[in-house]
Amino acid sequence: PTSAQVSAVPQPGRFRYTLDNDVLTTEQRQFYEDNGYLLIKKLVSDEDIERFRKEFVRICKREVNPPGAMIMKNEALRSQYGQSEKVVNKVQDFQEDEELFRYCTLPEVLKYVECFTGPNIMAMHTMLINKLPDSDKQTFLHPMHQDLHYFPFRPASRIVCSWTAMERADQDNGCLVVQPGTHKEPLKPHSYPQWEGKTNKLFHGLLDEDEKSPRVHLVMEKGDTVFFHPLLIHGSGINKTSGFRKSISCHFASSECYYIDVKNTSQEHLEKELVEMVQKKYNMTSVELRDIWNFRARLVQGERINL
Repeated sequence: PTSAQVSAVPQPGRFRYTLDNDVLTTEQRQFYEDNGYLLIKKLVSDEDIERFRKEFVRICKREVNPPGAMIMKNEALRSQYGQSEKVVNKVQDFQEDEELFRYCTLPEVLKYVECFTGPNIMAMHTMLINKLPDSDKQTFLHPMHQDLHYFPFRPASRIVCSWTAMERADQDNGCLVVQPGTHKEPLKPHSYPQWEGKTNKLFHGLLDEDEKSPRVHLVMEKGDTVFFHPLLIHGSGINKTSGFRKSISCHFASSECYYIDVKNTSQEHLEKELVEMVQKKYNMTSVELRDIWNFRARLVQGERINL
C-alpha cells in the first residue's frame, strides 16, 4: 500500500509525540517518534529569509528597537565594528517585531507545528541567531542541552521548536548537533559548563553528558527547517569560517499546556537567574517566572487557553 493509504488508518497508542494529521507521512511520524526531530527541506522561501535578514541588520544598526527584545552582543568587538551585524550574535524575544514575527505565522511552518501541538498554537520563545566567526576562545559554542530546562510549562510533547537555516549550515560554520532518541529521556540537570572563560550568559549545558551517545550533525541548506522535541539533547559547534551563520527559530506550544512550579526542581536556579535579570533590566521589584513567559508568549493560531 502507498504511505497515503497507510496513514489513513489511525493506530491509537502507536504515536506518542505527534497528533493524527494529514501533513506528515507515517514514515515521517515514525522518524520523529524514534529520533525526536524531523528535517523538512526548502520549507521557507528565499524571499522571506531575505526579509528577515534585512530586519536583523536594521535591529543591529538600531534603526528599529523592538520592545522586549534581548539583543546579545560580543562587547569585545564593538570598538572595532560599532553597531553592526558583526557584533550581535542573537536577537531573542522578537515577538513585538512584526517583520520577524512573520516567521512564527508562516502557514507553511504552522502546518507542521500543528502536527505536534494541535490547533491552538502559542509562539513562546523566539530567536534569530547570528553565529559569529569564532576564535580559539570558542565564545559561541553552545553546549549540549535540552530546551525544556528553560520552560516552566508542560506537557513536553505538546511543545516543538521550528529552526530554519537562513543560509547553509554545516560543520564548518557551527550547524546544529543532535543526539537522536534522547527526547525519550527525562529532563536532566543543567548548569554553566566548566570551560575556561567560554561561558555565555544563560547558555547552560548538561552537567552529565554521555560522550558515547551518537551525534548527528544537521547539515542544512537555506530554507531547510528542522522541528524538534524540547527534551532532545542538542547544541551547536563554533563557526570556523569568516562568514556568519544565521538561523531563525521559534518554540511553539499548545495553548492548552499549563505552567508548573519549578521550586525544588533542577530548573529552580535558572528561575532565580532569569528573574534577577528581568528585575534589573526593567527595574521591577517582584516578578515571577510565569510573568516573564506570559509577556513573551503570543497567540498565532486558535484560542489562548492556559499559557
